[in-house]
Formats: sequence, C-alpha cells, structure tokens
Amino acid sequence: FTFSIRLEDLRVKLENEGLVNISYVVVNHQGTQSQKKFHLLRESVSDYITVYQQDEHQADVWTILNGNKDDFLIYDRCGRLVYHLGLPYSFLSFQYVEESIKIAYCENKCGNCSYTEPDIDDICENITKK
Repeated sequence: FTFSIRLEDLRVKLENEGLVNISYVVVNHQGTQSQKKFHLLRESVSDYITVYQQDEHQADVWTILNGNKDDFLIYDRCGRLVYHLGLPYSFLSFQYVEESIKIAYCENKCGNCSYTEPDIDDICENITKK
C-alpha cells in the first residue's frame, strides 16, 4: 500500500501549496483478493481520499473509463478529463501526476469552466514560480 501513502503525501503537499477542493478517489479492483484487502486499503489513506469498492457483479470501472490498474485519470473542476496517465507515468515517485493535477487545477486545458476557486490566480501564479 505504498501507493496510498504516497498519494496521501501528494494530497497534503498540494493542499499546503493552496490547491484545495480536489477530490481524490481510489478504485479498488473487483476481484475477490482485492475485496478481501479492501479494509487495509481504506485504512492506509486518510478520510480525504475516497476508496471505492467495485461490486464484482457490476461493470468494471476501469473498462468503462478505458483505463487500467494503477492509472490516474485527472479531471478538471467541470468534470472533463484532462489527463489519463498510465504506467510508468502514474508512478508517484515521478512528477507527472503532480504536474498534471496542477495543470488541471490552474489552466483551462478543456475550455472555460464556471467553477473556479477564489484567489486561484494568486495560488497558480505562486506554483508556476517554483
């Protein structure tokens, strides 16, 4: 569950930089082994990260989203997919996920969005200076 610890570290880092109101969701696999370990996964993340347990009888979320295990799908605040990162780009030891979240947060990659945070310009300007 190293992944979940690193995701929590990233969440805290981004929040400390002013990137707030970001939703994080971990999708657990539908398989029996994954379901048995769900509680361990849930306990390895904070309450700020949602862990979704798929039912083995429903359509696989990753198939519906054209994704795979360990992928990151990053959406803007209007719910539009901005980035889909697969391995090896989804390893949290690299900067790809963090940078993609910052771009989705600060830039209008998919067009204008009416859901903006107050003071987002100041926050994003400080991030780009780092």
